[in-house]
Amino acid sequence: MGVEPAGPLDEYGIPVIPAPVDVSQRKRQAIIDAALVEFLREGYSAASMDAITNRSGVSKATIYKHFGNKERLFLAVVGGILPQTYARLECGAAGIADAPDLRTALIDLAVDWAHILLRPDIMSLRRLVIGEIDRFPQLGQLWYRVTFDMYNEPLITAFTELCARGELDAPDPALAVQQFVAATVGVPQLVHTFRADAETSEDELARIIGSGVDLVLARYATRA
Repeated sequence: MGVEPAGPLDEYGIPVIPAPVDVSQRKRQAIIDAALVEFLREGYSAASMDAITNRSGVSKATIYKHFGNKERLFLAVVGGILPQTYARLECGAAGIADAPDLRTALIDLAVDWAHILLRPDIMSLRRLVIGEIDRFPQLGQLWYRVTFDMYNEPLITAFTELCARGELDAPDPALAVQQFVAATVGVPQLVHTFRADAETSEDELARIIGSGVDLVLARYATRA
């Protein structure tokens, strides 16, 4: 079931909620924090507006006044937290093209990414979006765009530069980066997505990522 337009939407279809007028920023944040806890715990369908009201300490009438309805609240909260979460994270791909040892640099980069992407808060958000993607496809589009801009795009630029210098032979740098991500961080990320109790040791993470990097370089690294 789609979301009935009840106000302006951004390019992804996420509601643009205007700044509060008669409710303090502290109360607005309390609503967002309470809703996020409830949605992460229960998913969209089972989430209770009564529980959100009780947890936030704000009246239900005030919540509806500023967010419209449960669907808009869900989109505004989840759609708002995704860019905020990733905006605080460092990509680390900027120096890849100039690294003295490409293999080591790619391994270090992927390990750093894995530490971020496997964080419990990000994994919980990922599961929530996946579980609701049929109902709210705009959240999937937003997630893809945010993560692509933050991770893939800088690395595509680096791979393109390495190709221009003859250090890589990747006719399609964007595809090469997708394969790099899939073969490295994609492996533990998939396991942790569907197994909330999964644990990956540092040694196992290094083994998986090192093997993935070797696979990508075997295909794309030029031979001296």
